[in-house]
Parts: sequence; C-alpha cells; structure tokens
Amino acid sequence: MTATSGRPQTPALPHWESPPEDLSAAIRKIKSALRARIEASGRSVDEVFAVVEQRIAERVSEIKAEQERGETVWPVIDYADIANGTVSAEQISKLQRRGCLVVRGHFDRDQALAWDAGIVEYVERNHFFENYRGPGDDFFGSVGSKPEIYPIYWSPAQVEARQSRRTADVQAFLNSFWKNESEGVQWFDPDRDAMYPDRIRRRPPGADSAGLGTHCDPGTLDLWMTRSYQQAFRHLFDGTVEQYDPWDPAHRTSGSQYPGSTMCSAFRTFQGWTALSDMDHDQGVLHSVPIPEAMAYLMLRPLLPDVPDDDMCGVTTNQVFPATHKWHSDLLEGLVGIPDVKAGDSVWWHCDMIHSVAPVADQQGWGNVMYIPAAPWCPRNEAYAPSVRDAFLTGSSPTDFPAEHYERDWDGRFTYDQLNEIGRRGMGFD
Repeated sequence: MTATSGRPQTPALPHWESPPEDLSAAIRKIKSALRARIEASGRSVDEVFAVVEQRIAERVSEIKAEQERGETVWPVIDYADIANGTVSAEQISKLQRRGCLVVRGHFDRDQALAWDAGIVEYVERNHFFENYRGPGDDFFGSVGSKPEIYPIYWSPAQVEARQSRRTADVQAFLNSFWKNESEGVQWFDPDRDAMYPDRIRRRPPGADSAGLGTHCDPGTLDLWMTRSYQQAFRHLFDGTVEQYDPWDPAHRTSGSQYPGSTMCSAFRTFQGWTALSDMDHDQGVLHSVPIPEAMAYLMLRPLLPDVPDDDMCGVTTNQVFPATHKWHSDLLEGLVGIPDVKAGDSVWWHCDMIHSVAPVADQQGWGNVMYIPAAPWCPRNEAYAPSVRDAFLTGSSPTDFPAEHYERDWDGRFTYDQLNEIGRRGMGFD
C-alpha cells in the first residue's frame, strides 16, 4: 500500500526480539499498532475478526455433527497405508481439515511394550526413583502423579523410536501437508527430521491426575511482538485475513520463541507422542480443538474492545499460551478427545492446535507415552542442533528443559555408535 493509492500507508509495527521489560506498556503499544494496521487496510478489527469467527463456527458445527453421528472426529490412518502411499483422498482431506492424526500400528504392539519395559529397567537400574527430586518445572508439576513426567531423554527406547525409519515415514507424510515452499523460499527439508528430544510419561493404574488445561505451544507474546511472527501472521493484520493459511511455515523456521521456562527452540510442524500402553478414550487422554486455523482467532481476540488494553487474553511470558472460557469459549466448544489407542499407535497434532490432557481418577490401566514430534530440518532447528548433540553425548537434559541431568552417569544410555543414518543426520552429526 502506498500513500499515492488514496489509502493510508500501512503502519510499521514495533517489535521486541526479547521480552520487553515493561510488558504492560509493550502490550498497549503493539495492540494500538496492530489495530491501526488493520484499519489502514480499509477494514475494522470487528470486520476482520468476524471472518475468522464465522470460519470457526463452521468447523465447530462440523465437529459436533460428526460426534452426533458417532463418528471419530480425529482422523485415523494405518501406518501401512502411509508407508505404501495408499492413504485415501478422503483421509488426506480430513487430516488437512482437522490438523491431527492417530497412526494405527506405527510400531508393532510387542515392540512398544518391550520399549516400555526397557524404560522401567533403565530407570530402576540407575536408581531414578531413589534420586528423583520432584518436578523440574511448574507446568508438568501440576499433573499430580509422583512422578508422571519422567525427565529422561536418552534411553535406548526413546532414541530407537526417534531414529526409526517408521517414524521418519510418518514425519515426512505429516510435513507434506505444510506449504514447504512459498514466497520463493524452501522453508524446511520435509524428509529430514531434527530429532527434537523430549521426555516420557508413565501414569500407573489407579493414579489420580489433574491433567493439563487447554493451551497451545507455538509461543507467547513473541507471536505478536517479534518481527518473524509478525511476518508469519501478516495476513491477520494487513486486511487479507482470508489468505491466512495455517499450513504456511513462512518466517517461522528462522524466528524463535522468547526464552523462558515454557519455550521451544525448535520449529515443529506437528507435536506428537507414541503410545507405550493401551489407553481408552476416557482415561485422562489428550483432547484438542481440531481446527488448525484457530490460531487466527487466538491472535485477533485480544484486539477486541472487551479486552483490557494491557491484556493479551492472559498470554504472558514464562507461561503456556492459555485458551480459556473467558476469552475463547467459541473455540472450546470444539474440544474433543482422541479415540482408544493401543501400544504402538502414535498421536499427532498441528503445532498451533489448542490441546489439553483430561483429568482422571483411579485410572484403569497404564497411560504411558514418549513424546516425539515432527521437527523438520530448517535454520531454526539446525541452530538448536549443537545443544542437542552436546546433551546427547553427555547425557544432559536438553537446554529447552529444566537442567536436571539425571542421565549423565547412567548405565545403558544410548551411545553415538548406536546411531543409524537417520539419527546422525537428525542431530546434525552428518
């Protein structure tokens, strides 16, 4: 837009590449600038938000209709179809629309159960329970089990699963839903995963767990305040909201989150976990709002007049991005849980997706998973890779996580000579 076109020049946005010292003042400033930018396009904030609101309402209606018909809202695809290239057009369309997936038979059930038993042997051999010092962060400290989230990263089970060809197949399939090239740039390598190391969850039968509230993980105030994310979400604020595409990674693969206790240094196309036990749908399992474009609602909602000028609907630094009934009730009407899963199945959800873990009392059966996302090789993930390599070689906790370092002197930790080609490339050794 130029001044000679008869419309105001698009205002520049202020930006902060690290958390501003005065959050309230920065929030007021960015909200004022974002509103001015939208209005310079000839549309009001209310008009732009109404476009998103209508789209969300349509998706929520679809989800409720599927539930009423007794259908599984989450797409379910067999690993064999992914490996053989025989996923149906209908399944692909549903995954694109819902942004989440259960992969049946990602691993053989016996393999997953053997990994689960191997993790138990690994932690017991190294006296984890005798030395456990309690939750290393407040977020997972809320779940209630003692412990539920194990700060373990380098067990044979975890690294074998991360570097498996079967995992690489699923990750490449999921990456293919993203617009790998846009604006004349190839944003990531869809066939090479950066092997982002994460923890495990083991919840025993009979456990009571408070679960985790509805939230999303792509960032916090940095989503509005850093230049890279302002570019990533440009269509929401420049009057072209209809062009917003939740599958476009443009500018996300180089920008990073504000540093803090809940950050993620990597760009993940999908978050995910692999089941190490059978889990029924009503036993404290993952729920999500399976609407990838819901991020547009979350990003625009703070600009409406009912939100205080120094408030981003509760979003701040050092806490996860909350989705609450106070500000996002329309979205949360679409919250739905995963179907029953078996050991060896894997579960995946778009990196922007609102999700939660339901509470459970007197859980029936084990609830065990290892967290393995899809994090394709890109500048942001390549920059994080040296710290991953160092953590792997020394048995340390990765730098995105609390510095607990339980495994540094553990017997049986996965070693460099056990890495295959996928593992070496994933951590940048090759």
